[in-house]
Amino acid sequence: MEERYQKQFREILNKIVDYNPNADLNFLQKAFDFAYEAHKGQIRLSGEPYVVHCLEVANILADLKLDYITISGGLLHDVVEDTKVRLDEIEENFGAELANLVNGLTKIAELRLESREDRQAGNFRKMLLSMSQDLRVILIKFADRLHNMRTIEHLPRKSQVRIARETLEVYAPLAHRFGINTLKSQLEDLSLKALDNNAYREIENKVVLKREEREARLQTVIEPIQKELARLGIKTWVIGRVKHFYSIYHKMKTRNLSFEEILDLTAVRIITLRVEDCYHALGVVHSIFTPLPEKFTDYIASPKQNMYQTLHTKVVGPDGVILEIQIRTRDMDQRAEVGIAAHWHYKEGEAGPDEVGAHANWLRDMVAWQLETTSSTEFMENLKIDLFQDEIYIFTPKGKLITLPRDSTPIDFAFAVHSEIGLHIIGAKVNGKIVALNSALHSGVTVEIITSPNQKPSIDWLKFVITSRARSRIKKYFKDAQFDQSVKLGLEIIDRHLERLHIKKVKDDLEDVALSFGFSTMKSLYAAVGAGDIPAQNVVRKLMPPEADAPPHDNVFVRVMRTLHKGSKGVRVQGFDNLMFDFAKCCNPLPGDKITGFITTGKGITIHRTDCRNIERFLGDPERNIEVEWDVDRDSNFNARIRIIAEDRKRLLLDITEAIYSFDINIAALDMKQSDAMAVGDFILEVHNLTHLVKVIRAVRGLKGVVNVERLDNIGDEDLLVEVSSTSSAKNSVKI
Repeated sequence: MEERYQKQFREILNKIVDYNPNADLNFLQKAFDFAYEAHKGQIRLSGEPYVVHCLEVANILADLKLDYITISGGLLHDVVEDTKVRLDEIEENFGAELANLVNGLTKIAELRLESREDRQAGNFRKMLLSMSQDLRVILIKFADRLHNMRTIEHLPRKSQVRIARETLEVYAPLAHRFGINTLKSQLEDLSLKALDNNAYREIENKVVLKREEREARLQTVIEPIQKELARLGIKTWVIGRVKHFYSIYHKMKTRNLSFEEILDLTAVRIITLRVEDCYHALGVVHSIFTPLPEKFTDYIASPKQNMYQTLHTKVVGPDGVILEIQIRTRDMDQRAEVGIAAHWHYKEGEAGPDEVGAHANWLRDMVAWQLETTSSTEFMENLKIDLFQDEIYIFTPKGKLITLPRDSTPIDFAFAVHSEIGLHIIGAKVNGKIVALNSALHSGVTVEIITSPNQKPSIDWLKFVITSRARSRIKKYFKDAQFDQSVKLGLEIIDRHLERLHIKKVKDDLEDVALSFGFSTMKSLYAAVGAGDIPAQNVVRKLMPPEADAPPHDNVFVRVMRTLHKGSKGVRVQGFDNLMFDFAKCCNPLPGDKITGFITTGKGITIHRTDCRNIERFLGDPERNIEVEWDVDRDSNFNARIRIIAEDRKRLLLDITEAIYSFDINIAALDMKQSDAMAVGDFILEVHNLTHLVKVIRAVRGLKGVVNVERLDNIGDEDLLVEVSSTSSAKNSVKI
């Protein structure tokens, strides 16, 4: 091992010993040696050996004064993902605790998803689940991301933009949620530097240019405060600071201000030893400078969910400049900088989710919600919404404090109290007055929820609820309700298919089919068919008895058509009937279509529509053409194939089938496929005539989300129904 890396590691060890003399240095040395060997020969895009990244991550964790297990996790965080080391080797050498941390940081390598967004969502899901077991996972991930952002300039520009945006949208607000402001500020500034370097440099230059003037102004604020606090015998530390660059940039953008127009670039922080001294210091500040009305917030009495406790006040400073002053104890200051990391100071990994649970309820909500959603896009969007929200503080009638995101509604409040209360809410009182369920709540109010055992959630609630907890519970309610409807529809669809094909339904066979699709019960299989997740023909195909004479490509649609076309009647041939004939599958004529006949050697007469795409082939041999006309009973059924294109949504298949059944039309076969939020369904319908078909097409076209409905000429399709001959293989759609 090169001496420079060992020297850098010794510096980290010295830093650890300074705040934790009892740390297991041998364990740390073993972890470093293991990481060094595992990553030997690997070079990052910066040109540095990979082990440098491991050391930098460990150093950031040591700056947070974390336990040696977490720092060891920083050294080993990439060995399973980026080397040949297996997770069981980590557990064998370092124990289950460290192995679990490394596993939580390892991307889901076996995922084979279509898009980067899907893969990233899958990895975030795994990280959230790991965080719910041990929050140190996210501390290591923060350190990993921070060093990656410090070296981001070595990546291709496209990767820089993607990673910086992800950092700004997810990791920085996540750090804020956990109260780690020292990391949040760095992540935001580095993201700004990568995304808009010109703006970053402009702010940096102007901050440096005005430094002396700004420091002089700060002293005119700090000195009188220090003097008065000393006179009162209150021990404090008073410091001034400039807001970080991204904070300035964000204010310029959101308020459309220039740098010169921002009046509160600086802030003063007063650090005390005792809580009561914070309030004494507040009195001193307000006695010296004029406070701004409604600009005082007491986060000591009502802490934020991320453990943040501080008194915030804004005053008019010298020369009329608005100044923010923060007052907190030394312990509060430490927690404000490192947040949940403070729970692992000197504790050697003993802190766990129970200890910080009161400050991370939102994480539990996110974990519960993300387990129920299958949409990666929806998951990521809701994660970002949850991370960016400010907080409000609401009281129950008994005085219990409930913390909610800003703009939460009474329904959000009800679900925060208890899921059953949320499911049965019919009204709400805010400070004794009835309010609408979609009203936005404000900090400090008392909310009373009115419930009824007969009340059920409304799907419209999803349009205005804010919290993940409310969203997930409401969606689960409707998912459970729809399950029963899907079971009923799926059972009916399968029974119709089996009845048409004269197949006896045997419970044991259906149970085997359910298992083959990965379902433990027939009820789940029926629900999947009813919801359109599994085409019914796929189920019926597994129940079909073997047919020795069936061609290899035959499927359920071939057998349906063979059954339905056998012995067809309904056409009179030049004054004669009872001649052998068949309907051409290339155009599939219906009563009402203009038709002609063509004598086929060995097959009798084939009936085509006069507008059939193959008709020109037959016109060249007039001796084989024959005039035909329809001669059908009113109740005769003929088969027509339609294709429905619609926006994919829940109940789509149910609505389509109900529309079709309303015309007393049987569905002989169907196949639904989904792609890019669209659904394409091919249906074989038993209709009386062309007019009958036109009516049902018009009805389906009127359904919500339906883009188009068209009649397809051929019953067959090379990959769906039957294999047509080479002379009629081209697909031709005729719109009705």
